Amino acid sequence: MLDYNRFKKIYFGIGLIVLTIFVGIGGYMIIEHYRFFDAFYMTIITVGTVGFGEVHPLSDAGRLFTAFLIIASFGTFANAIFVVSRAFSDGEINNYFKNLRLNSAIEKLENHVIICGYGRNGKEAAHVLKNHNQRFVVIEEKQPVIDNMHTRYKELILAGDATHDEMLLRAGILKAKALITTLPLDADNVFIVLSARALNPKLTIISRASNDNSDKKLKTAGANNVIMPDKIGGAHMASLVLKPDVIEFVDYITGQGGDNIKLEEITFDNLSEVYKNKTIRELEIRNKSGANIVGFKTAQGEYVINPSPDTLMIHDAKLFVLGTSDQIHKLKELFE
Repeated sequence: MLDYNRFKKIYFGIGLIVLTIFVGIGGYMIIEHYRFFDAFYMTIITVGTVGFGEVHPLSDAGRLFTAFLIIASFGTFANAIFVVSRAFSDGEINNYFKNLRLNSAIEKLENHVIICGYGRNGKEAAHVLKNHNQRFVVIEEKQPVIDNMHTRYKELILAGDATHDEMLLRAGILKAKALITTLPLDADNVFIVLSARALNPKLTIISRASNDNSDKKLKTAGANNVIMPDKIGGAHMASLVLKPDVIEFVDYITGQGGDNIKLEEITFDNLSEVYKNKTIRELEIRNKSGANIVGFKTAQGEYVINPSPDTLMIHDAKLFVLGTSDQIHKLKELFE
């Protein structure tokens, strides 16, 4: 953590040095009637104790002033050197500039994902996002966890408490497209969801929940989806017993298989104007890209498997398309 009190001391020490130099310049100009440049030079060789000769012979008053200037500058420089050396030895200077680079990098991000907590669920979420080249920012409170993190975007890791609004703002929540909160305590996740929804009403929020009763509370707070890892894990294992090949295939096309196969959604808003309010037949997705339409979500939120070619792509509707990464890329180039 950055010690701002330490930096205040550094700035204060540097300020005293600058003040001492100006006092020296002013003193020589007033007492000895030196020109500004001569007064500046005399001040520097005095506070630097380099032992050069006087610019002009000094009067008794000038010598007395020089003696006091040497004593004052000695204490000022000694204090500043101690504070700066201590900051470098503790690594605070490096942390200061590291935070500047971090803030600059986050400010440039748009449509990124914020991951709150880097436990088992947060780590897995980061792994999948990384495999799909999705930029993300991690907020983690535990320093040992941060030190052991190895991601492609290691420079985008914030150390702090995600329940604080200032941390969410530092992570760029105003320009983010989604937030994933995976903290172990449901109360903390509820608090983050409430804050995130207030800061960015358009944000997609996915939250972890441990208790059955927390599901409704998180959705009421503003979460789009609530995931219960234990329940999903048990159901997944049971499904692998009943229909293993089906489940493995679903895992493969939904992100577990890497970048080769993709199941993507195409929204009405992402379509260019010439393709809006067209039927699936008129879109010619299969002919133009090779990808297949496997599902459709109506404007009312209903899901349709293998929609009819006459289905109209209207406002708030979505298409679900399955294809290789090349086919999906070609499709996006055609329609967006």
